[in-house]
This record gives sequence, C-alpha cells and structure tokens, in this order.
Amino acid sequence: MASPKVVFLTGLKEALIDEVISYSPTDYQIIVLDKSSTEQQQIDEVRDADFLLCYGQNPSDSVIRSLEKCRLVQLLAAGYDRMNLDLLTELEIPCANNGGANSWAVADQALLLMLAIYKQLLASDNATKEGRWSEPINGQNTFEMANKKVGILGIGNIGRQVAKRVQGFDAEVQYFDLYPLDDKTAEELNVKYVSLEELFKTSDIITCHTPLTKETKHIVNSNTLSLMKPTAILINTSRGPVVDETALINALEGGLIAAAGLDVFEKEPVDPDNPLLRMDNVVATPHMAGTTWDTWARRANFGFENMERVRQGEAPQAVVRNFDSS
Repeated sequence: MASPKVVFLTGLKEALIDEVISYSPTDYQIIVLDKSSTEQQQIDEVRDADFLLCYGQNPSDSVIRSLEKCRLVQLLAAGYDRMNLDLLTELEIPCANNGGANSWAVADQALLLMLAIYKQLLASDNATKEGRWSEPINGQNTFEMANKKVGILGIGNIGRQVAKRVQGFDAEVQYFDLYPLDDKTAEELNVKYVSLEELFKTSDIITCHTPLTKETKHIVNSNTLSLMKPTAILINTSRGPVVDETALINALEGGLIAAAGLDVFEKEPVDPDNPLLRMDNVVATPHMAGTTWDTWARRANFGFENMERVRQGEAPQAVVRNFDSS
C-alpha cells in the first residue's frame, strides 16, 4: 500500500506543528504549509494529496477544486463554518471535525465563565489586590450553581460535557437542539428537552454550544433575550455570530439579563472599542476555550486514525453535515 500524502494547512506555531505531526503513522508523508504559503503553492501540493489536514487556515475554493485524489478533509478543530461544505459535497469529498477532542476544554471554559460571574471573581480579584477588602461583595450579588436551571443550546459533544459538569454542582439541566437526543441518551445524561422559547424563559443560565449555520446564526437575538429572566446569564463558547451582539449589548445595558460570559465574538479579534469589553457584567476571553496542551494529542490521534480508517476502506468518523444545503 502506497504511503499517503497529507498536506497540513495550518496557522500553528512550529512547536505545536511538531507535536501534531508526532502522532502520524510512520509511513505518512506530511507536507506542512503555514500561512506564509501562497495559494499557488497550496494548489501545487494538494493535487496529489490523499488527505488535507487543517487547523487555523482554511483552503480557498481554488485549492479545494485542486484536490484531485483527496479522500478526506480532516479538521483538527470542532468548528467547520469557514469550510466550503457545498463545494466539498459537489466534489464528493467528506469533511470531518475533531470528533469532540476539545469538548472537555470548552466545557471547562463554559463552567469557568459561569462561576466567574456567579462569584464575582474578577471584581474580587482586583479589589483584593488593590487593598479594597471584600468591597465588591455585598451579600446579594454572588450565587451558587446548586438548584439553578442550566439551559444548553446545542447538545453535541461539548454540550454533553457541560451537562455532566454542572450536574456535579447540583444544577438541573434542560436543552434545546435542532436534532434532539434519543430517549436513552437523554435519560443517561439526565437532561430534559424543551422548546427554544421554554429554554430562554425558564433557564437561570443559557450556555451556547451549537455549530454556526444559517439556522443558528443570531439564534440568540432580541426576541430570545427578551424572554430571559433579569437574573439570568448568557454564556457563549461556540461561535460569535450565534449571538446578535447588538441585541446582547442592549439587553445587558437595559437590565434584561444580568451578565454574560463570552469566549467568542462576531468579529475576531474583537474590536477594542466593542461596548461589551467595557461592561462590568461581562467576562471576556479571546476564543481560547478549546486551546489547551491536553487537546493536541487527542486532536492529532483522532485525525490520523480517521485518515487510517479511510485508507483501509472504512468510512470516516465525525463527518460534518452541511445543514445549510438540506
């Protein structure tokens, strides 16, 4: 069996590139093309590639059309909204994401944002370091997770990990997803399916874990935000455009909701003048939720194992669906 050629389009630093490649089968030929590579260089290399591996850099349509023998486009990330799935479908090339390899990391971040808001972590840290002992805490503005109702918007790999974590804090979990769980899985996870309206009306915390598609863009908007309790908080570690930022700013400024924890924004890097960055009731991080050292081994192992499945004539796992073309 001939040695497979893998073209790795990446924006990673050299040390992380080396870490990813270290998990490849010994007979694989890996060609790394970083962001300094030109489109023509990419086209020339992918023509005879068996697999295309991507992280932090997505192929142009011209590059995709040059995939003359590619059997799988493998992503090391969970998100696929920047990949032209219509074109890949036309060319009959499957595209797979990372199979949930970063789900633990993102779920940790979602929980971190919830707790940081509930415990006034940033304000307390600043006050303590500045000699203002317990100044931000008034006995009315910190909360527990126990007995709160957490509403999960999107119950995929990450949403399921979030459900497990918040239940460890004695929270109740409900969810909405365009594709609800089967009864057995829902029972095992101890989660309840509710309508989108019910999710926003009754949850103390809404946490977003849905992929970005035409159906989910701005699913959090002025209408859904207006349904939320004034004490409720919103967490987004999925994709920025899932939330209509203008509507969120208005909801926060108007006291329609209490706070937000955001790892993603509609425009990234986020504009330093974005009003969300000046709000005391917003905790913001730089789209870092899925990036931990622990994830690279899982991402790489899954990616190369998926390529090996295809090489052996098996179907790849974690093939992403093009919801927009259905």
